[in-house]
Amino acid sequence: MKYQPLPKELYIRNRAKLAAKLAKNSVAIFNSNDILPTNADGTMKFRQNNDLFYLCGIDQEETILLIAPDCPNPAWREVLFLRETNEHIAVWEGHKYTKEEAEAASGIKNIQWLSAFDQIFNSVMALSDRIYLNTNEHLRAGVVVETRDARFIKACKEKFPLHEYERAAPIMHELRGVKEQEEIDQMQIACDITEKGFRRILSFVKPGVTEYEIEAEFIHEFVRNRSRGFAYEPIIASGPSACVLHYIENNKACNAGELLLLDVGAEYGNYNADMTRTIPVSGRFTKRQRQVYDAVLRVKRQAASMLRPGVTIQDYHREVGLIMQSELVGLGLIDQTDIKNQDPNWPAYKKYFMHGTSHHLGLDVHDVGTMHFPIKVGMVFTVEPGIYIPEEGSGIRLENNVVVQEEGYFDLMRNIPIEAEEIEDLMNS
Repeated sequence: MKYQPLPKELYIRNRAKLAAKLAKNSVAIFNSNDILPTNADGTMKFRQNNDLFYLCGIDQEETILLIAPDCPNPAWREVLFLRETNEHIAVWEGHKYTKEEAEAASGIKNIQWLSAFDQIFNSVMALSDRIYLNTNEHLRAGVVVETRDARFIKACKEKFPLHEYERAAPIMHELRGVKEQEEIDQMQIACDITEKGFRRILSFVKPGVTEYEIEAEFIHEFVRNRSRGFAYEPIIASGPSACVLHYIENNKACNAGELLLLDVGAEYGNYNADMTRTIPVSGRFTKRQRQVYDAVLRVKRQAASMLRPGVTIQDYHREVGLIMQSELVGLGLIDQTDIKNQDPNWPAYKKYFMHGTSHHLGLDVHDVGTMHFPIKVGMVFTVEPGIYIPEEGSGIRLENNVVVQEEGYFDLMRNIPIEAEEIEDLMNS
């Protein structure tokens, strides 16, 4: 791994929080992600299952975590199973965790090789009434490939049909939605690396440069600062392409007079940043571009101030929509007749601002959390309003990442330039 790992004390606390929510006399199992194939003998880069990582910090394939807080045998209350390494694996794939290293990273005392899993699992199941199994229950998930979790669920139910089965996902969503300080610190590093990339391209962008060259500048800066790379497929959209919300081709030249929308974030230690900035390719905003830019910035600032404990995301989005509605009227993009005749299910402002303002951020870019319950202190959200005007060939979105506090919020991207004047000064310095 390139990154500096977090201390084992975080994972000890995370497991304790999970254990406190499990039913009496139960066991929970968490599996690592698969290594996915490409073609021939190729594979994709391994990315750990975030729930497993949250509970033990082990960033390695073929890992299983067993938690059974009430097990009569204390040695089986927490067991971490690892792939056993050997000289052949060391030569071809490199170093794998030793038992001692895994204990130091996770704080788990009982580290076993995978070959011991069936025996210990069978013994724990004989002493348990319920089992919690994990699945990807993200609201936007479209799972079409059978996962290691899915295979394990099938095998488990076939072997132990008379146990009570429970879902681990709702508990994990609740726990992961509120960040510990160590997690916030890791996300701050991801945001700081993102800042370095953004400042680098401010002196690089000029008419004629291509979107993919800008992408290359970002990845260079990210990796040299110990990031794995992009937290998600980067959106580097010049001119009309900025009106395509998930534009990822990044293959066009940036033309004089256009705006360039950059939706880019670095990953660090499996935690993610999610930044959007919009800059003028020629180094100066036109009068109209500046009007729209300032309107988006005002909405972003008001929206961030509304993210506070007790508010629900649904109510928040409705209120931000009303703020955006007022700005669009001021820009002459909609009028009172449009508002009067609007479909309540698709308000007039959505013609120019058609997506949500905020989502949870953490180990996932669209992180798990309790979207239908009140916001809590320690949750981390994006704030990302935008105005997209196809008839003017431009789109503007601005996005920062904020931590909800008792009073107000803490901006993880407070040091990333966002004022129009500062951006212009940096591009022309």
